[in-house]
Amino acid sequence: MSHRPLIAHVVFRFDVGGLENGVANLVNRLPAEEFRHAIIALTEVTDFRARIRRDDVTFHALNKRAGKDPGAYLRLYRLLRRLRPDVVHTRNLGTLDCQLVARVAGVPVRIHGEHGWDIYDPDGTNPRYIRRRRVLGPVVHRFVAVSRELEEWLVQRVGIPRHKVSRICNGVDTARFRPRAEGAAAAADLPVDRFPSGSVIVASVTRFEPIKDPLNLVRAFIEARKRLREEGSAVDLRLLMIGDGPLRPDALRLLEESGEANAAWLPGSRGEIDAWLRAAHVFALGSRREGISNTVLEALASGLPVIASATGGNLELVEAGVTGMLVPPSDPAALAEAIVRYASDAGLRTQHGLAARARAEQHFSLDGMIAAYRALYHSVCSSLGAAA
Repeated sequence: MSHRPLIAHVVFRFDVGGLENGVANLVNRLPAEEFRHAIIALTEVTDFRARIRRDDVTFHALNKRAGKDPGAYLRLYRLLRRLRPDVVHTRNLGTLDCQLVARVAGVPVRIHGEHGWDIYDPDGTNPRYIRRRRVLGPVVHRFVAVSRELEEWLVQRVGIPRHKVSRICNGVDTARFRPRAEGAAAAADLPVDRFPSGSVIVASVTRFEPIKDPLNLVRAFIEARKRLREEGSAVDLRLLMIGDGPLRPDALRLLEESGEANAAWLPGSRGEIDAWLRAAHVFALGSRREGISNTVLEALASGLPVIASATGGNLELVEAGVTGMLVPPSDPAALAEAIVRYASDAGLRTQHGLAARARAEQHFSLDGMIAAYRALYHSVCSSLGAAA
């Protein structure tokens, strides 16, 4: 190549989240001698920008207002004309319209990623949203799906030609996310009054939003505590839920009303997720829908058995009965049953946790994900003449 291609990553908001964390991993790990990067947020760029370790990456916030805001797309057009990126890579439906702006601005390579489902269209069946993707599909040179389900949905339901769709699963940093060393104390600073010695900790890292259904897990935890008491079990079950969002006050209220508030800790968003996971014994995620969950990948790499909803990419990540358990979405009773089973059987936790770690290392390494994106960017840039 005669120059390093500039990739403009367009997201709705550059803030804490699985999609955004994936962008950060990609920017940090793609060879600096091969690619340059700019991050464009339709709305705002938050302090999450500190996750980018390269000092040559530029950040741009378009400050788009809620609803229709044509001025934001005019600002995007002017920005693209100034930056002259070789590639524009948008992600999810909220940024798909930017593909048209990129074409008008003369960007030679246009890639769009589908990373998961939206609460307004949890099954990908909304006719208006499908129509938008079909209409804009010809503007996009390559679609990236993070799961097999999303890949087939793009081809079969949306009607994108199969040769234009690549599947690149998310990857996890297995050096950072690793099991706690045998006999080592938990590195995370857990409050002792909430997590006494000997307790079994169920952890979750999630957004407190409807599509993630955090109240499903809270209800399941309350039910699991009740069942353990009724069985006369000595297991002291505890809940750690990291994350924030509009449903967090409702989750706290449910715990208070049930009398279980002191057995749970919902501290909001936290950094150093790897340390928090190493303090746990089981991971649970009761989402309604998922693409490929970064937090499930991180839990697998941390050597935790994973209980997850049997939906979307979870079916690819969790090998039921081997690395965890899959339960129906929006079924707190089934989720509670799985929690009780792991809480009551330390041997099963160990067995499935070891298998989870091995699965993460063999099938979902971050190096594999980076290699796939590197090959994709080189391929499309070469074939479309973005870089000589």
